[in-house]
Amino acid sequence: MAAQAADGQLTVFDWAGYEDPAFHPAYVAKHGESPTFAFFGDEEEAFQKLRTGFRADVAHPCSQSVGKWRDAGLLKPLDTAKIPEWDNIMPGFKSMTDLMTTADGKAWLVPFEWGNTAVTYRTDKVEEAEVKSLKAFADPKFKDRVSIGDNVDDAYALASLAIGLTDWTKMTDKQFEEASAFLRDVHKNVRLYWTDNTELSQAIAGEEVDLAWAWNETATTLQADGVPVAIKRDTDEGLSTWVCGYVLLKDGEGSEDKAYDYINATLDPAVSSYIVSEWGYGHGNAKGMDAIDAETLKGAGYDDLASFVDKTLFQSPVPVELKQKMIAEFEKIKAGY
Repeated sequence: MAAQAADGQLTVFDWAGYEDPAFHPAYVAKHGESPTFAFFGDEEEAFQKLRTGFRADVAHPCSQSVGKWRDAGLLKPLDTAKIPEWDNIMPGFKSMTDLMTTADGKAWLVPFEWGNTAVTYRTDKVEEAEVKSLKAFADPKFKDRVSIGDNVDDAYALASLAIGLTDWTKMTDKQFEEASAFLRDVHKNVRLYWTDNTELSQAIAGEEVDLAWAWNETATTLQADGVPVAIKRDTDEGLSTWVCGYVLLKDGEGSEDKAYDYINATLDPAVSSYIVSEWGYGHGNAKGMDAIDAETLKGAGYDDLASFVDKTLFQSPVPVELKQKMIAEFEKIKAGY
């Protein structure tokens, strides 16, 4: 597990790339340096490391994992009185059951970023008409030209949508088998199971991969480098939407005051424009999003937020038994079984 050392009084357990100081400028301004960062490849890896004794103060799970981490006793409630921008968080996140808060009124998650996992393709190699459907990922014409994330949630979001399911919390055993069969067909075309944006971006820029199931960040960074790529949001079956954010870890040994300083720095409306324009993600602060100019929002695909509801699979928590089945099956699929 790679780590980037800085402020020894605060350790943030995060996805690679989120150590970017532009995500927490107020923290650096106050303390003179960024926190220490430790990185994970996906949330299951992070969960297992925390369960087996790894210590950090703040972590960055996504919507589908918060409940699992909370139920496992890894988190401690947030004191919203210490989070000045709490009331400015996007209203849609506040309405999601058991995400930011639980029925007992306790707060657990501060949403930082949100976005999509969607079809991303090289426009010089793939015609838009060829990716009208998510079934393109299993089309033999794309053999050895496809990449999807080494991430069980994104993989089964793709498979669920491909079989016509937009609420995976209601997945039946039969639908699970259908989704898994689709991923086996996709596996035949996979050149690379990517683990982070840098790896995928290099593969696309290097013409190893022409079609990917990717986060907004990939197209945003590649387009900035002049690589001919586009996101196809309006496929026949739709796309996946997720929200991730920061939590306090119960067994953290660092400074809790600095933990709140860090969380508040990420939620600062001053961060909104940067995360939209440079990373292609939406920010958790509605006030900050409202202040961004219309052209920038349109360029990132956030000018019509209602479109995120239409034909979208929200990566909400799935039943624990189903999640375990997904994890086990995805490992078999990647291994060619």
